[in-house]
Amino acid sequence: MAYGQNKAAKFLIYIGVAFILLYMLFIAVLMAMIANSPDSHYTSSEFFFGIAPLFLAVDFLFRFIGQQTPSQLIKPYSLLPIPKYTCVELFVYSSMLSSNNLVWLVITIPYVIMTTLFSAGFSAALGLVIAFQLLVIINSQWYMLIRTLINQTIKWWALPAVVYALIFSLIYIDDFRAFFDFYTRFGSWFAAWNLPAYIGVATVLVAFIQTNKRVQYRLTYSENAGVENTKLRTVSEFHVFDKYGETGQYLKLEIKSIMRNKNMRKSFIFGTVFVTILSLVISFTDIYDSNTYKAFWVVYTFVLYGSMFIIKIMSAEGNYIDGLMIHKENIMHLLKAKYYLYGAMLLFPLLLMLPTVFMGKYTLLSLIAMMTFTAGPIYCLLMQMAVYNRQTIPLNTKFISKGNIENNYFQVVAELVAMFCPVIFISVMNSAFPENTSYIILLVLGLVFIVTHQLWIKNIYRRFMKRRYQNMESFRATR
Repeated sequence: MAYGQNKAAKFLIYIGVAFILLYMLFIAVLMAMIANSPDSHYTSSEFFFGIAPLFLAVDFLFRFIGQQTPSQLIKPYSLLPIPKYTCVELFVYSSMLSSNNLVWLVITIPYVIMTTLFSAGFSAALGLVIAFQLLVIINSQWYMLIRTLINQTIKWWALPAVVYALIFSLIYIDDFRAFFDFYTRFGSWFAAWNLPAYIGVATVLVAFIQTNKRVQYRLTYSENAGVENTKLRTVSEFHVFDKYGETGQYLKLEIKSIMRNKNMRKSFIFGTVFVTILSLVISFTDIYDSNTYKAFWVVYTFVLYGSMFIIKIMSAEGNYIDGLMIHKENIMHLLKAKYYLYGAMLLFPLLLMLPTVFMGKYTLLSLIAMMTFTAGPIYCLLMQMAVYNRQTIPLNTKFISKGNIENNYFQVVAELVAMFCPVIFISVMNSAFPENTSYIILLVLGLVFIVTHQLWIKNIYRRFMKRRYQNMESFRATR
């Protein structure tokens, strides 16, 4: 099983990496065409550094997907006769040469070949590549520092929020042109091999390296030893759910799991923050006003919670699956509780998206129809993973070996279908029927699945019970 899952994961990763590299190459060619156009009033270096802050912000966000901190990676080496400080220094220095940093050469090298090499010479081209690569390395150290601090407490999210608000402040104070013009001046400095500019970048890099080493020194021991500050908490009984019998007890379990377990709590907070930000962007900007974007983002806003939690259904319960199997109907009540809880959570994105109704971007019918469709067919699809998920997800400890990703064909396919099939379906319906008719059809389909939820949940339960011994063995093996 593990061998097949690893092959599936590698295949999908290779396809994803190839797609990203092709997309980056396309961006490089597009930027070169704009920079070389007669209407451009900037040199190639100025134009590139005018856009560079956007690249660095994207680079920072995407590192959360795959790059781990030394305090996470050092754990397997902590039992070896190697000084802890040596391990930390090695990981800090080696992170500067990782593929996460070198991947940006796919943009810089084609760009300088098409714009700078033959017009300004090899020296200017080399200066642009080296300068931006140094900024990427600084960005990797900045990410490492922030990621380590966020692992201690989520309050540290305020620091990157303030920093990036300042970096992009010219956009909302003036406009994008002012922001672009401000950063173009750095391009002329680096292209001309301005010594103070490179000394300044090197100083910032050294400062980040030293800060990272000190922070990692301090936190590695506490993280690997599992030392945490224990705070007394008030026990919430949630008596309101008592009248729902066994299902109510599992509702309590699910809510308390999100409140008390670090990994589930962080996922819930990140999902909530992302839904909030996306809803605000859709409501108060015109970035996603085209028909295609409107359909995709309204689907994504409602599907996000399900794609984060329901897609990995039963994986958290793998930690105590033996206890759940004591009574025959436990899993049935658990599945119902999860469906009711995550169905009720769809009210949150609905409330956040209400401003779009008042601003004329969406109709109330479209939002209610999408919420209902998500609670119906989409949740029905995602909950099928209860049958196929067989890998335990840690509740509090860090994901070390699998990089936070479960290698599962069915999981990837279900998530892709949940994200893109509704968009295609809405687009096809809108082309064949008036918009209101399309959303009425979505609403009816959603209501049919909601009304019949006990039938398809019972089907999931029966299929799970047929595979219970195989799944339980895998859950135990992956704890």
